[in-house]
Amino acid sequence: MRPTPHFPMALAAAALIACGGLGSYVWVQDYRQPGQPQKGFVIGPGDTIQMRMFGQEQFTTRAKVREDGYVSLPLLNDVEAAGYTPRALGQQLETRYKDFVKVPAVTISVEEVRPVAVPVAGEVVHPGVLSMEHGATLLQALVLAGGLNDFAHRDRIFVVRTSPAAARIRFSWEPLLRGDGPGAHFEIQPGDTVVVE
Repeated sequence: MRPTPHFPMALAAAALIACGGLGSYVWVQDYRQPGQPQKGFVIGPGDTIQMRMFGQEQFTTRAKVREDGYVSLPLLNDVEAAGYTPRALGQQLETRYKDFVKVPAVTISVEEVRPVAVPVAGEVVHPGVLSMEHGATLLQALVLAGGLNDFAHRDRIFVVRTSPAAARIRFSWEPLLRGDGPGAHFEIQPGDTVVVE
């Protein structure tokens, strides 16, 4: 995990959020993720995948998912990969390869995972956009940003989440440090912004 070059628009948006007062929020212990949780890793742009077909080594391919969500595969050309789990994509490809192979058995593996870009704004030592691994926690993001500065309110730490539904989730510093409660293992998701007031 390391800081990445600043993305001015993301930081400006986060700064506006930080300056807006407390506004509406939900404490982390009361937050419920809407919708069905996604089962398994979901492929996205920037990920590198490998396709293997049992008994058909000529189809083995390693490809990076483009920004448009597609990869180029033998005989099929451009195939949408983003938004699928590896298993679901393998099943889709088995159906499509039936035109070329009698009984295709396709396996998709993710070889490299794109980092998650996380804007961290407000009263931290090093505000900016951080590059973090999938599954990184809020505490890891705050530590990577240098921790809270002397002007931070220790109970005004927010994660602004836009998907699958907009939410502003509030945390306190001490429980995060102690590893207490749901905040201790709260994972940052793509699209989240961290704001410390």
